[in-house]
Amino acid sequence: MDQKLSIAQVTPFAWDLPSEVNEFVGKVSDELASRGHRVAIIAPSTSAAKVRDGRRLIRSSKGGLLDGASDAPLLVAVGQSLEAAPGRRRLALPSDTTRTLGALFEQTPLDICHLHEPFAPSITSAALRASSSLNVGSFHAPAERLVATQVTRRLVRTLFGRLDARSASYATTATMMERHFPAEYELLSPGAPALKSQRQPSGANTPLRIVFIDEEERSALRLLLRSLRLIKSERPWELVISSSAGRSSTPLRAEIAACVSYVSPRETATDELLASADIVVAASSGALPQPGLLARAGAAGAAVVASRLAVYEEVTGDGERGLLFAPREMSTLAAQISRLLDDDGLRERLGAAAKPRSWEQVADEVEATYAKVTNRRKPLAGNAALASKLATRPLIDVDLHMHTDHSHDCATPVEALLEAARDRGLGAIAVTEHNEISGAVAAAAICEQYGVKVILGEEVKTASQGEVIGLFITEKIERGMTLEETVAEIKRQGGLVYVPHPFDRMHAIPDYEHLLPIVDQIDLIEIYNPRVALDTFNEEAARFAAKYRIPAAAGSDSHVTQGLGTARVRMRDFDGPEEFLESLREAEIHSTPTNYVYVQALKFIQTKATPESARRASRKRKARKSPRKL
Repeated sequence: MDQKLSIAQVTPFAWDLPSEVNEFVGKVSDELASRGHRVAIIAPSTSAAKVRDGRRLIRSSKGGLLDGASDAPLLVAVGQSLEAAPGRRRLALPSDTTRTLGALFEQTPLDICHLHEPFAPSITSAALRASSSLNVGSFHAPAERLVATQVTRRLVRTLFGRLDARSASYATTATMMERHFPAEYELLSPGAPALKSQRQPSGANTPLRIVFIDEEERSALRLLLRSLRLIKSERPWELVISSSAGRSSTPLRAEIAACVSYVSPRETATDELLASADIVVAASSGALPQPGLLARAGAAGAAVVASRLAVYEEVTGDGERGLLFAPREMSTLAAQISRLLDDDGLRERLGAAAKPRSWEQVADEVEATYAKVTNRRKPLAGNAALASKLATRPLIDVDLHMHTDHSHDCATPVEALLEAARDRGLGAIAVTEHNEISGAVAAAAICEQYGVKVILGEEVKTASQGEVIGLFITEKIERGMTLEETVAEIKRQGGLVYVPHPFDRMHAIPDYEHLLPIVDQIDLIEIYNPRVALDTFNEEAARFAAKYRIPAAAGSDSHVTQGLGTARVRMRDFDGPEEFLESLREAEIHSTPTNYVYVQALKFIQTKATPESARRASRKRKARKSPRKL
């Protein structure tokens, strides 16, 4: 990948504790940094001191964390782990953690924010809310978190809509995610590089080493220890348990206890232990599976015994690369271990059946995903010759979204609209009736009398994907088509695709899931609309425009003359859509404080509380007073 990117890799798991997700993040970040990308790892920590250091680092780097080039990723601890105490979880992130993340993303320009397991509550989900960059989401083995998410599935689906690409570490995970949160999930398996074997030649009297990595639930270790007394093999063996929690309290007979030893993962690396193993056991009952551990064990040449979970079946090729047993079946686990102890040929065949996968391969696929999403952004450079031409033009104020009585929910006559536009100092307006172009045509026919330029537009209601505005069109576009069909019709007429109030979820609007398929067709996007109920809707639109480099625009969405011009774009005067877009690149958005309730009340009075006969009489009186074209 020729383009060098600024990337944040965000994980919800404490960086100083073992985790398959953190293993993925660390290895991929190292590879990307070695290729010239600037990478920051954002993670919680169990250490309050490291969190304080992370906050100081963010505060001190006013120009952004990744300004200095480095061939190693930068680690930033943000917030303490959500594991408040054994058996207890916090229900939300502390507010200071959320503020710290907000400051980080505000002052650090990023091309990619890669979010791992972005389920709430977590640092990753908070980062997804705060990010204004292109977002890639990776889902690893989220069974536990997925179940806990079902109560708020609709909110989570909306949040996941901000993801520009999604990947899953396993096909099992992808299937689960597709069922609950429909989307396309690219398979991105973690690395499992071949390890140099440290196993000693196994004579008849040489103990075979069984290894258990205590990263699964503690019940898995208890099941394994209890199964030891059921092993029938006469072949000597030893069990090595890697555990940061210390010894299990499960009682063992003296002769079995003598064969069991514990090591700390801080003292003996997991890969080193796997390389020394003849047999590796994974006995999860499904709450916290570790499929990556199985892949690494196989790549190390060890024979695997695993519980029959869907993801373990996937990793072992449904038994082709390991032996399986029903979860919690102690006797079957003991029988499978006995088979491997007694059958050297079976053990060697399973150990040789693995499919090693380097982290370099994983990084190649991650870069390909990044390239795919960055290619959706519009180019930074404009038309230099046209920009030079426009530089001599006067600045005018333009309101790009408004209605007249040609819309079903507005009672403002065309003449009254033009008069108000002139009085408010607008040099141009876009008349954008609901599913109608007649108001814009009528305004364009008499606009010279008022000294206001009129852009012909229409706000078209799609079948089920919200509304989209066509600017500089010439013919009415029928409502009820799909968003893609409506956009195609705007383009056929030589018009510009303008997305109004895209994230105002109080109304039927195009959301992320609708906009991503047409993002390359969007010419401009409304990042400020004074009629939206919540400022966060406008802020989300601004983030969307920034991440894709879509020209930002604004409009009052006025249905009454009192609201006209409350949002306007100050730009160079233009002639036609090409000059308009180039002028918009250097434009400024200005807004006037307005009372949302007051403007909505005026709209109600004029459209609902006033009889149609009175509205017709008012339009006739205003028409008699308006200037006529000679």
